Amino acid sequence: MKKKLLTLCLVERAGEVLLGMKKRGFGEGRWNGYGGKVNDGETISDAARRELREEVGIEALNLNYRGFFHFIFDDKPDEALEVHLFSTTEYSGEPRESEEIGFRWFRYDDVPYDEMWPDDKHWMPLFFAGKSLTGTVHFKDKDNIREYNFREI
Repeated sequence: MKKKLLTLCLVERAGEVLLGMKKRGFGEGRWNGYGGKVNDGETISDAARRELREEVGIEALNLNYRGFFHFIFDDKPDEALEVHLFSTTEYSGEPRESEEIGFRWFRYDDVPYDEMWPDDKHWMPLFFAGKSLTGTVHFKDKDNIREYNFREI
């Protein structure tokens, strides 16, 4: 199975998370963290930092590795997305909207799970509780999960 290497970074502060509304591309119309593909010759952490700069205009001062997920979609059974998960609580710059994605702070209790990928409601509360995670999500289509499993690492 071919793997596509990606990053996802959640910016946190005092019981809140910074999420972006995707304006185009993969995940369009959904709230999500910030991230994207790892370029050739780029480390996974360098890609996470670059995506934060490009998408929301901030520089992570502390980047914490929090695990990884594999995402499989029925319409692409020979390809898995390997998404490496990071968090940051310290950054320089002020969040700003980009052409690709907007931004908004949400309290953990107010995260709009009904406007996000359907797996987020299963792992994000564990993430907000400080856990590092790994797991697999198999999507029937972009709105429906066939099966999933997550575990703390």
